[in-house]
Amino acid sequence: MLDQADYETIQISKDNGIAVLTLNRPERLNAVNPVMHSELATIFGAVESDPDVNVAVLTGAGRGFCSGGDFGPGRDAQAPRKTGLTMMQEARRIVDGILDLEKPIIAAVNGAAVGLGATIALFCDVVIAARNARFGDTHVKMGITAGDGGAVIWPLLIGINRAKQLLMTGDLINADEAYKLGLVSQVTDEGAALDEAMKLARRLADGPSYAIRSTKVSVNKLIKELSNLVLPLSLALEEVSMTKEDHREAVTAFQEKREPRFTGK
Repeated sequence: MLDQADYETIQISKDNGIAVLTLNRPERLNAVNPVMHSELATIFGAVESDPDVNVAVLTGAGRGFCSGGDFGPGRDAQAPRKTGLTMMQEARRIVDGILDLEKPIIAAVNGAAVGLGATIALFCDVVIAARNARFGDTHVKMGITAGDGGAVIWPLLIGINRAKQLLMTGDLINADEAYKLGLVSQVTDEGAALDEAMKLARRLADGPSYAIRSTKVSVNKLIKELSNLVLPLSLALEEVSMTKEDHREAVTAFQEKREPRFTGK
């Protein structure tokens, strides 16, 4: 069951069958630190087990949805995790948690959705984006493999070649382009994504729950099959890439606010 006491970095509100999950590190554009990573690995299971919730809405506090992993000063990738799992085990749990969630989940993307932030948004059943939203899987810009789900969901949504181009460059695209490509379901005015998501959530929460959930489960079989094929390899490769000099250089350059000088090592 969803309990705010279990979560430090995700704000939870429940009202009449709808749970709003708000990534709540606005001072870092909701970047994912070890605590949030652990909480993302458990929260979707908590949604599934909560009898008071029929639909979930995922959004971000402040002016961003989620800027991906937190590579800022003081970063400790090896910090102890609340789940007791490794980072890559948690990453698998995050994706599996969203895919195993039978209840509908809607992403209300109110700003940048980057890296892992893009992954968790795009794995949701419906993505509603404000016009100022930006999407991109920027793992390669940090010298690491796009391993935490991007290699699964981007090709499914926009096709293999377009996905490879965006994954290999780490380029960002705006909400209108994301809509044209098929990444998002709807584009709203700036500041209106959550309101639109809540309207749809209300409609689904009041609908025939078994029919809605069973339809989602059927469609998600397609995504889970690909995820089971790709995710173990991509996560293993991401873990290896984190030992490379290019990744260390990217982190240092990010913290020093300069362009990285990659060497291919």
